Amino acid sequence: MRNKINIYLIEYAINSILRQKYKAIFITTVFTLLIFLLTAVFFITNSLRYELDSTVDSLPEITIQNIKAGRECDIDVDMVDDILGIAGVNDAVARVWGYYYFKNGGVNLSLVGVDEYEKQYKKSFSNIVEKFDLNSKTPSMVLGSGVEKIFKDSYYDEYFNFIKPDGTLKKVYIAGVFDGATELESNDMIVMSKELLRYIFNIDDDKATDIVVKVANPKEVSMVASKIRLMFPNTRVITKQDLKISYQNIFDYKSGVFLALFIVGLFTFFIIIYDKASGLSSEEKREIGILKAIGWKVDDVLKEKFYEAFIISFFSYIVGVSLAVGYVYIFQAPLLKNIFIGYSDLKVSFELPFIFDIQTLVLVFLLTIPIYVGATIIPSWRVATLDADEVIR
Repeated sequence: MRNKINIYLIEYAINSILRQKYKAIFITTVFTLLIFLLTAVFFITNSLRYELDSTVDSLPEITIQNIKAGRECDIDVDMVDDILGIAGVNDAVARVWGYYYFKNGGVNLSLVGVDEYEKQYKKSFSNIVEKFDLNSKTPSMVLGSGVEKIFKDSYYDEYFNFIKPDGTLKKVYIAGVFDGATELESNDMIVMSKELLRYIFNIDDDKATDIVVKVANPKEVSMVASKIRLMFPNTRVITKQDLKISYQNIFDYKSGVFLALFIVGLFTFFIIIYDKASGLSSEEKREIGILKAIGWKVDDVLKEKFYEAFIISFFSYIVGVSLAVGYVYIFQAPLLKNIFIGYSDLKVSFELPFIFDIQTLVLVFLLTIPIYVGATIIPSWRVATLDADEVIR
């Protein structure tokens, strides 16, 4: 029976917290802010990592760029036939794409060309080709969800006028809106036929932006990439693994900015822990002595202190995690999200996808609550093991 939860001890612990309400409010506020900051950053990184990993995983294994004078330039479409002759290559596609600055919206848009007669290197493009007729006589395009919003804000509901390099205009009608596999993919993208995109960007028919290669066996990607480098020394060959490493390096760098903020909060938290672990106040010691004098045992005192510390820490945990969920997934993490994606206005804003990661919640729980509970119980145990009269004196 004594191992069961004692309701009266919990009631006494709550009353003890209320008696020291100012101290409890201070500890709860600092604790909540720390948990909120830690959880919010974990939520942001989990969402962005999911988006980026999903986007990278959907890309071909190898991307080939033509380099001239240290800068990327158009590549010859004829190189596709030579690349298809390499053992292990499953498919190769010459891509036509680029960025278009929409001055009225203040953002850079990604324009991608597709050909319905080619084998698409992404499933989302295959769905677009099947659903929309982009090779019709009427110039048309399909918008990502983010682009549709920006166009509507500028009153472009039916068509958009692209400005060509020579200053002339090209009217292109909006055929519809597509949803990509990820928010990042469909957010700033416009898809149209390759012929139309070549006309807008003034790219010759025998030229392309780059070439993407699919390899049948993932273990042969590095070998195929080496063969392409030897065959075309002037090109830059980028593998999917290279992109993953690049994204990881960006995350590591951006996380350093957060680390500085987190250390400040953690330092404040451990000041509280040190204050709790270094000893109890004279008033708390006198309270324990009185409780022992009226018949409380050591385990009763420790249980009461455990309930008191757990109530404060668990309440802070619930509030902090709830605030982090609302801040990240409802308000889209203003300020903190920009630490990871940058402050530039030349991109379309996107929503962070909700990713429920139980490991994050457990990690935050273990990093905070047990430490605070232990820092409360240890000094209480030291005092509770002394004689009541000695403690009261």
